[in-house]
Amino acid sequence: MGGFGGTPDIPTAERQPASLAGEIDAPELISVAAPATFAALTAGRPLLDGLSLRYLREVGMYVYEDAAGTAHAVVASEQQLPLIATVAWTLQRDLIAGTAPLDDILSALARAGGGDLSEARSPPTSAARPEEDAVETLRDLASGAPVVRAVSEIIELALERRATDIHLEPVRGAFRVRIRVDGILTTLRTFTAELARPIVSRVKILASLNIAERRLPQDGRTRIRAGGSEVDIRVATMPTAFGEAAILRLLQREKGIQAFDELGLSPRDFDVYSRALKSPHGMIVVTGPTGSGKTTTLAAALTVLNDATRKILTIEDPVEYEIDGISQTQVKPAIGLTFANALRAFLRQDPDVIMVGEMRDTETAHVGVQASLTGHLVLTTLHTNTAAAAITRLIDLQIEPFLLSASLQCIVAQRLVRKLCPHCRRETRADANFLSRDARYPTLLGEGARVWEPRQCERCAGTGYSGRRAVFEVLHVNDEIRHLITRGAPEAEIESAARVNGMTTLAEDGIRAVLAGDTSLDEVLRVTMSG
Repeated sequence: MGGFGGTPDIPTAERQPASLAGEIDAPELISVAAPATFAALTAGRPLLDGLSLRYLREVGMYVYEDAAGTAHAVVASEQQLPLIATVAWTLQRDLIAGTAPLDDILSALARAGGGDLSEARSPPTSAARPEEDAVETLRDLASGAPVVRAVSEIIELALERRATDIHLEPVRGAFRVRIRVDGILTTLRTFTAELARPIVSRVKILASLNIAERRLPQDGRTRIRAGGSEVDIRVATMPTAFGEAAILRLLQREKGIQAFDELGLSPRDFDVYSRALKSPHGMIVVTGPTGSGKTTTLAAALTVLNDATRKILTIEDPVEYEIDGISQTQVKPAIGLTFANALRAFLRQDPDVIMVGEMRDTETAHVGVQASLTGHLVLTTLHTNTAAAAITRLIDLQIEPFLLSASLQCIVAQRLVRKLCPHCRRETRADANFLSRDARYPTLLGEGARVWEPRQCERCAGTGYSGRRAVFEVLHVNDEIRHLITRGAPEAEIESAARVNGMTTLAEDGIRAVLAGDTSLDEVLRVTMSG
């Protein structure tokens, strides 16, 4: 299987479904007590193909095949026996692991590799040499076919299961791979602990990160081809107590943009949001936690605004949806291209609509509000739990309340709930027995309401759910809300006034989805309400 240099395609024709469904077969190690003799080492055939001679010298290991065709690996002490697991993985062979005197191992290596024995035993000429050797050794292991194949299959299987994230996590005595599907983490595979560094290093190589640096977090990205489409991968590493962990966020560049009228907005919310988009100026804020679909909602809104009469500019991190006819820019903090700096430059480009991926700081918020007050329609996102909380957050970013009240058009809060699998969902009635399951049920549903519950089938991988949809809370900033913002009214008072004017909360919109058979009551409670 090929590597990931450039934008390679992950092969699919030669895959074995059985191996993808389970673990990659791990070679077995059989330890023996009796030390190997020098005669035994030199009588066997060296097994050096695919191995770094420098690494073998560094750790004091020799690998050979005896006359019977059995593979052996010997090290100088029993404490080093776990190192043989990595070599077994690289060779993809069962190994009999044993010990031998270090002098015998180095002599056998010198004879097998054609190197000079004195050079192999001599100390490094500079303090940097051991570290350089270790990095080169790690690079060799990470570039080996088994590790390349393991990373390729992890990414491919994650994409097949519609995962949005891959979590590579070293834990006590093992290396765990988990994927997030429909917002829920599930374990994909578990490897031996010895494979943690080679696999994470392989990912770091793909993302052009420094594989020698394991003490500090790093961020990078790469692009691959899988299943005929391009996939952007954002990589973030983090040192942990048991080794270096990595998170891979998968962004499929060619996925379609959801139509605005298919987002799932209620008729009232659709009307409020649509009227806000028709405004020639002002600010529309979409808010929610990371992974709640904010970018999807904004992209759908941009498709409504995207016509030949408007100039639309966006600054994003990263550009998740490529939209024809819109000038999209990705932030690059390393060279000073931040949200705030890009936004200032945008104002000199005579735009009609500006989309700011996120208002992370005071500077960006100030420039964004000023842009919305000077004849531009500004769309942006924030991280808050409710629509009313976005007002508090913007004031925390030192936006004057009177400026905020003049600029805001509407605020959209949202969450993603898992959709019930249409093939196995089960209809039931909210009778007294059903409502008694949770003290929150009676406050949300009337007795006798028809609801649906998850079951399990092969099509949904036994989860009862397949895909996700959004639930919304759309706050229309009318004159009453503007007055409350200007006088610094508390968040609860603003929310109460918005509800009197017709706003439905996230939980209430979730109940609408429950009654429509799209999701379950437990799923709505999971994402919108605390226990």
